[in-house]
Amino acid sequence: MKWLICNILIIAFISLSSVKGQSDNQNISSILETLYSRINKSKDDAERLKINDSIILIIDSYSISDSVISHSFNNLRNLGQITSPDKRVKIIAWNLILLDGTSRYFCYLIRDGGRDKQNKVYKLTGIKRPETIRTDILYTGNDWYGALYYDIRPFKENKQTYYVLLGIDYYNLGMTRKIIDVLSFTAEGEIIFGKNCFVNGDLVKNREVLEYSSDGVVSLRFDSGKSVVFDHLVSFSPDNKNNREFFGAEYSYDAYILKRGMWRFVSNYDIKNKK
Repeated sequence: MKWLICNILIIAFISLSSVKGQSDNQNISSILETLYSRINKSKDDAERLKINDSIILIIDSYSISDSVISHSFNNLRNLGQITSPDKRVKIIAWNLILLDGTSRYFCYLIRDGGRDKQNKVYKLTGIKRPETIRTDILYTGNDWYGALYYDIRPFKENKQTYYVLLGIDYYNLGMTRKIIDVLSFTAEGEIIFGKNCFVNGDLVKNREVLEYSSDGVVSLRFDSGKSVVFDHLVSFSPDNKNNREFFGAEYSYDAYILKRGMWRFVSNYDIKNKK
């Protein structure tokens, strides 16, 4: 009964905001903060999923508001919010960690509709899969692998705009993944994840996936709009050379550099002397 009353109050708040034509973002932020706090304190997966349903209700309404691309919530550590430098794409995402250490990902991708057009909202859900994130295929909004994206930059090829995404996947208690991917849209407005533009020697991939021990810290960041830099990974266990749960950062860096629409791999990238 308590849970039913809570959901009714949230729905009433969302409906009232819609009638007024604007969202009370400060109140929304307070409600989200309370809900995330309850999830973090809960020791029951069923309860966590119910609380998460309330968060989905709120973000459903917020994602279609007129101010969603220009507005960001402050001090919400559990809610990821990034906007592309060209203000054409915004991503809102969070993960729900279950008691076995696996994550479920929830992502709202908002594409600016342009002058006199409504924004397009894509709602994605990702769950743990037994297989790795593949680098030889494209993904769509229907088979998205699931990740938290924390940075985005546009680049162009043949007058078409693409977006490089940096993301993280808390795969399980033993292994974490970081991902460099490319977001684009078809002529019909459908989402595509991946582009055959990551060149490493004779190998050309649709994305780069770094897999390493969850106990480690691995950096992955933009060094500029045309370079992505990350820690070089090595195995720290001679007996587990092929097990990524025993990989971690070595004190050197690798990079992908954008050249003529292709991201080309550079080993032992010197951050201090880029020239």
